[in-house]
Amino acid sequence: MKFSTSQRTLYLLSAVLLALTLVIVVAWGLWRAPDASTDGSAGAPATQQQATPEPVQDLEMTDTGLSDTAAAEGTVKTVVYYQDNYGYLVPVTRSIPNEAGIAKATLSMMVKSNYNDMEAARLGLRTVLPEGTTVDLDVSKEGTARIDLGETVLKMADAQAEANMVEAVVQTLTEFPTVNKVEFLIGGKKRDKLTFGTPVAGTFERGSINLESSGESVVEPTSMQTVELYFPGDSSSSLLVPVTRMVYGSSDINTAVLELAKGPSGQSPLDNTLPSGCGLIGVTVKDGVATLNFTKEFMNIAENSDGGRVALRALVLTCTKFDGIKHVNVEVEGQPYDPGQSTLAVPTFVNDAASLTQEYIRTQTAAIIDIE
Repeated sequence: MKFSTSQRTLYLLSAVLLALTLVIVVAWGLWRAPDASTDGSAGAPATQQQATPEPVQDLEMTDTGLSDTAAAEGTVKTVVYYQDNYGYLVPVTRSIPNEAGIAKATLSMMVKSNYNDMEAARLGLRTVLPEGTTVDLDVSKEGTARIDLGETVLKMADAQAEANMVEAVVQTLTEFPTVNKVEFLIGGKKRDKLTFGTPVAGTFERGSINLESSGESVVEPTSMQTVELYFPGDSSSSLLVPVTRMVYGSSDINTAVLELAKGPSGQSPLDNTLPSGCGLIGVTVKDGVATLNFTKEFMNIAENSDGGRVALRALVLTCTKFDGIKHVNVEVEGQPYDPGQSTLAVPTFVNDAASLTQEYIRTQTAAIIDIE
């Protein structure tokens, strides 16, 4: 890629500003750490906490199922949903203070603000809740999370922004094992729809994420099933985006891998997981181990800049979405394929914030250095 002298100067200046911003953020975080609020806001500015509801019920840290992955003493892992530049929702695992109110603290990181937007930008992503959104949350013993969002959400840009917000909130809350349904209130009142027609009545369960259009208007959705696939995103070579695809026939592991080999839809900006021309010979499952047999083109996966590690991670994540699959082996023309470095190990999380930040800075810096 070639750039003019002025463009080169602009990119170099951007890189310097990004590096300085990160240094300031880290220093500020260390300075603020002793004064971190006790409501689990992960060090976000006080201006973001416009309302302070009672602590979330039934969502103590020990109930999240994530405490065993704490990155450091006094922190716990939680899953935050952002969106990329094309509107795809992306789950990212982040560390927050190990305190009561984990769910509310997680949602607070999804609200647009200077601090949250900067944190999201370091991941190559964007926040999904509008600036000024307040969060009041209560969870019943039956597992229904009632979330009251302020009337700010009635002023979103368009229907897509509304739909992404609703889906992101549902996906985020149902990451917690104590939540199986979500009910919305807007400004303390029940509503049927948001401004652009997005439904918010009744209760919502965890459903398909980033559902692709079938492209066939005559096809009844009830006659199709779905598979969840993972493709590398555009903002970072290590970012993985979950996509739900409608398919005919059985939604089994064989179908999922076949669809993965087809790549993302023609209109999608996402990257291919498997090399071009790679075909699937067959899939066998025994004792929780899925063995995938590919054509010889699979060997080209090693030509990726990272040696194919992200693509293999996407492949494993796609397979292990199916109950009972605990491990994945790969064969090429019937011969075992050894990727090395445990790259076929089942990932604990889809995307990790620390790793994404490092990779995003690396790729942006590499793009600048590669200027001719």
